[in-house]
Amino acid sequence: QLSSGISSVITDETLVASVIGAASAVIDNVPLVAAAMGMYDMSQYPVDSQFWDLIAYCAGTGGSMLVIGSAAGIAYMGIENVSFGWYLKNISPGAVAGYVAGIGALLAQNKVAVALGLAAASAASTSVM
Repeated sequence: QLSSGISSVITDETLVASVIGAASAVIDNVPLVAAAMGMYDMSQYPVDSQFWDLIAYCAGTGGSMLVIGSAAGIAYMGIENVSFGWYLKNISPGAVAGYVAGIGALLAQNKVAVALGLAAASAASTSVM
């Protein structure tokens, strides 16, 4: 299975989600997330786990690191007559910095929620529904 191969090379779930997000700069994020949902066992990673939060964030924003990674980027290229190289030089560094900062913010938010006991309450309310 692909998830086993990825997990054997990259053991940290944050890095796995980050790599999947970086792949969304080249691969459309919808099939990428659908593939991830099929690759990872929902009993190991429940719906409300930090892993899926990271996958959603990373796949959703990773596409902005390259102009070809999103439909908006493709439209931007056409409307503003921007080249791939120009975007890579002028926009990608900021997009990568924002991507990494967002991952850090999401991890910090999760740590605060766990420390306050909010994560457990959220998981309990989700399982009741």
